[in-house]
Amino acid sequence: MTLAPRALLERALFHRLPWVRLGAVLAVCLAVAVPAGAVLGLAGWMYGSALLVGAALGYLMLRHLMAGLLALVGIICLLPFAALPIDIGFSPTFLDLVLGAVFFVWAGRLVTRRDGDLRVDPPALPVVVFLVLAVISFIAGLAHARLTANVVRHFAEILLSVMVFLLVINAIRTRRQLDLLLTALIVAGAGAALVGIALYVLPEDLSVRLLSLLRVVRYPSGPEVLRYVEDNPELPLRAISTSVDPNVLGGMLIFVTTITAAQVVAPRPVLRRGLLVGILLTMVACLILTYSRGSFAGLAAAIGLMALLRYRRLFWIGLAILAVLLLLPPTQSYVAHFVEGVQGEDLATQMRFGEYRDALRLIARYPWFGVGFSGTPDIDTYLGVSNVYLLIAEEMGVLGLVAFLAAAGTFFWRVLDALHRCPPGAPLEAALLGTGMAVAGGLAGGLLDHYLFNLSFPHASALLWLVVGLGTVTIRLIHTPEAA
Repeated sequence: MTLAPRALLERALFHRLPWVRLGAVLAVCLAVAVPAGAVLGLAGWMYGSALLVGAALGYLMLRHLMAGLLALVGIICLLPFAALPIDIGFSPTFLDLVLGAVFFVWAGRLVTRRDGDLRVDPPALPVVVFLVLAVISFIAGLAHARLTANVVRHFAEILLSVMVFLLVINAIRTRRQLDLLLTALIVAGAGAALVGIALYVLPEDLSVRLLSLLRVVRYPSGPEVLRYVEDNPELPLRAISTSVDPNVLGGMLIFVTTITAAQVVAPRPVLRRGLLVGILLTMVACLILTYSRGSFAGLAAAIGLMALLRYRRLFWIGLAILAVLLLLPPTQSYVAHFVEGVQGEDLATQMRFGEYRDALRLIARYPWFGVGFSGTPDIDTYLGVSNVYLLIAEEMGVLGLVAFLAAAGTFFWRVLDALHRCPPGAPLEAALLGTGMAVAGGLAGGLLDHYLFNLSFPHASALLWLVVGLGTVTIRLIHTPEAA
């Protein structure tokens, strides 16, 4: 009987004769070294190494769906705008590749029924309705806007980002998998915060040079990579990490900081409590350095709700952070910037008010299905507003906004119901409150920004629906203790 190549190799590697084992090891080394050397020789050390690492990661993602989800978390937090240095009508981003891989693997598992039946835990129905309405608005909008490869790509990214919810509730079945993804979000978020703080405190010339190294993966380069309050170099610098935009970085930090805060006060956290406290302080410091008032308000709403519902100790942590902001001299510029925004005195806030008026005028003209995602039919209107709800209503009309709010409302109703079933100190309490209040904080921050449903920031939308999916899995595990 002829042995399969794998069985033959295993037999040779564990053969009783030493020279057979040595020959097998040499054969394996040559089989790996020859193609790797050819790639490095033809593509150069930098591109060749990237190809080899990418091939290894791609293999892992195609073999294991969890590896793809972990890669998705890393891309969202650390390299959200990285793209391949090639042009096929557009430059595929790392996010495109990872989303394509995880959905390909998931589709294969569905076809082969490896995961059993398709799960449609609430709020799956309003999410699907939201996706259908998005497609309808996109098609209708082509009547007055030119279709381009970039628009198609960005719209496909947004659809896949929303569908991450469906993928997560089907792929994550156990508490161990849930804890692994929560830990990945905390660690990746901590990495992004550390990079943001480091680039902020380094000399500006050095920060520009370091950020410009990312031009290899299609990041912007040059002095304009740094961002300042009101885009005025005379005003304070804003932390951006690798997120390009400080508000987008702040939005990501709402989610990961809230999840980390829940673990800090949990009876049994996913990491050591001392490490989590250091991570939490790092994230809060980085969020403050973004000067993103909407993000700070969103985080305050998330932590306040969490303290109100269960973890009273978070009130004292919040008061301590507020006292530091109010008393320390280095933070006075941040406090002044926040107060100006509340009073509507600064340029950015006044521009937001103008955007809101223009958005309401556009929505009044096209109330039901919006104007689509490519542009507006009227010369006196424009698409874009610093409010995620108004932006959805512009693009998808009131029907799209209702579907979005229905999905969010269903999720929060189920979080509160599960919280009543989850006694204080229960193993899944921190995961439930962390994910639920992270979504609440992100949506509160969405009142002042648009990144959660914007074609330019699909990774932010993917993060929102990833966390909604993790919260939904937590609710399922609370309702079915044997699964947990």
